[in-house]
Amino acid sequence: MFTKKEILPIVLIVFAFSFGLLMYPKLPDQIPSHWNIEGEIDNWSAKNFAIFFFPALTLFVYLLMTFIPLIDPFRKNYLKFSRPYFWFRFLFVAFLISLYLYTLGAAFGAELKINYFIIPALAVFFILLGLFMPKIKRNYFVGIRTPWTIHSEQVWDETHRFAGRVFIIAGIASLIGLFLPEYSFVIFIIAIMSAVIMSATYSFFVFRRIGGFKK
Repeated sequence: MFTKKEILPIVLIVFAFSFGLLMYPKLPDQIPSHWNIEGEIDNWSAKNFAIFFFPALTLFVYLLMTFIPLIDPFRKNYLKFSRPYFWFRFLFVAFLISLYLYTLGAAFGAELKINYFIIPALAVFFILLGLFMPKIKRNYFVGIRTPWTIHSEQVWDETHRFAGRVFIIAGIASLIGLFLPEYSFVIFIIAIMSAVIMSATYSFFVFRRIGGFKK
């Protein structure tokens, strides 16, 4: 799965480690590590831990997503959507690194409301994921993985075409929800959960429609 494009996420991860080292002497001893539903910091971590944990976690997730196709029984299918899969991994790494930088900014005392970062970032991520969905081929690790999509390639393809549309709608609904600050987080959760549940349910009905239970 390794190509020349892999330099992009690797550069981001190296940047995160380097920036953390550069900022280390200037950072306070405690760094924000969790925000509540209202966007308020409610937990802190020691600088020695937090400054390196997030880049290390990002590196681990990147390597996991890069090499996990090797143990997938449908590993040959990854070649059919290698480009979308790369951009999925890159966007995931970019999101984690941006969250890390946001955390450092909060540690320096910047008054940044996390809801106005996390919701737009994830909404855009889900919109882009929706664009990728129809291109994802059957596998055990990425996409809408239900017993019915794994069992049938036809169910997989139809489900992911449907999921692509509802994920885009969910992302757009989440962005619109930002105009209602008091309800933005609830709207985001409902939109994303609805997209996931609708996609999984749709796969069941497609499986039943094609006579899967009769085989």
